[in-house]
Amino acid sequence: MAQQQFGLVGLGVMGQNLALNIERNGFTVVGYDRDPQKVEMVKARMAGKNIQAFANGAEFIAALNPPRSILLMVPAGEATEAAINELLPYLVPGDVLIDGGNSHFQDTIRRGKTLTSRGIRFIGTGISGGEEGALKGPCIMPGGDPEAYRLVEPVFTKIAAKVDGEPCCAYMGTGGAGHFVKTTHNGIEYGIMQLICEIYDFFRRGLGLSTPQVREIFNEWNRAELGSFLLEISALVLGKMDPETGQPLVDLVLDTAGQKGTGKWTAQTALDLGVPVPTLAAAVEARILSGLKGERVAASKVLPGPAGPLGDGRDELIAVVRKAFYLGMLACYAQGMALMREADKEYGFGLNYEAIARIWRGGCIIRARMLEEIRQAFGREPELVNLLLAPEFAPAVREGQAALRQFVQAAQQAGVPVICSAATLAYYDSYRSERLPANLLQAQRDHFGAHTYRRIDKEGVFHTNWS
Repeated sequence: MAQQQFGLVGLGVMGQNLALNIERNGFTVVGYDRDPQKVEMVKARMAGKNIQAFANGAEFIAALNPPRSILLMVPAGEATEAAINELLPYLVPGDVLIDGGNSHFQDTIRRGKTLTSRGIRFIGTGISGGEEGALKGPCIMPGGDPEAYRLVEPVFTKIAAKVDGEPCCAYMGTGGAGHFVKTTHNGIEYGIMQLICEIYDFFRRGLGLSTPQVREIFNEWNRAELGSFLLEISALVLGKMDPETGQPLVDLVLDTAGQKGTGKWTAQTALDLGVPVPTLAAAVEARILSGLKGERVAASKVLPGPAGPLGDGRDELIAVVRKAFYLGMLACYAQGMALMREADKEYGFGLNYEAIARIWRGGCIIRARMLEEIRQAFGREPELVNLLLAPEFAPAVREGQAALRQFVQAAQQAGVPVICSAATLAYYDSYRSERLPANLLQAQRDHFGAHTYRRIDKEGVFHTNWS
């Protein structure tokens, strides 16, 4: 007999793979999807397993014994709202509803309050790892009702990825904590992906390397301190050949990138909270710029720039970029953690940064070797304000900042845009500056708008007639 039932709404690829994962770990799964074809597909694919599937919401609910635990795996926004409203008439106080999509954390907070008023326990859960992670073990970031989490914890910790025997799942905090952590995870993901793309572009256009040569470099880096899922898949992508042309398939992919919104939410929330995340924000802007394909093609015929790849020093520059990339990755995590810290102050989530770094070590898209050091840094100093200040990273930061300057300068000389790398360098230099030119800015504001200013030599608030 299975240990307990678990309901799952949304039987797309992610939902199906999660169902198989849950069933494999000893639980009975009851699935539901409005699309009868998906239901029939599940019945055929999962015949003989402890998995039922229904195309009728009432029948789905009737197959689950209360208190029910139901995971929604539907697109964020209107689809999630519709699924909740459809199920709500059948739910009873004590049932647990889990939103496993990429919902905005503010929506999660609102839904939690509404459902709690009706006695329904609500959990907003970030799930990372894609289709393969859903099947083999994702990273799970649940937040919301702590009592509700305790009810589903046996399932979540069983199906999650494991690192050193520890599940990549932990309770994030109250309200919208789970979805906020997942949104920030995706913002970091945007940043690291763009950094890798900038390096690839610099190697190709700035140093004249071939796609197979870049692949070998990424493979070498991935075996050492830069080891990460995103670098690993970048090397795999670069190695895929097109059977029709014999060329690397990536060279034939149109250079316009899409986005689903979580990266944008990271940048927007950072602005709302007054937290600088320039690397993560620049990654969103880079995707938007990529969408201006027609304009870029036209501009390439008009706007001048440097001609051709750089000259000598190729091997030295590759070594420089390696160190620069490490600092860039670290800055992505540092900016994300700083954003979560400020959000925690604003919303009272109760986040544990050591736990976040710990579960991010496996299953998720941004898993990387350096996350173990990040975990240790927060374990040693839970109130650490910025990862760039952690002793664990002092040597890498010292070498990385010099390397990042060389890389950005070389890319600019070659006319290769490195919007995220340059933003990272500016962030680093701004953060380390005891004095910034905001004194002039504040004087400008006081001149045209009487916004006042403070002085460094005396207390008080001042206004001057600058004319």
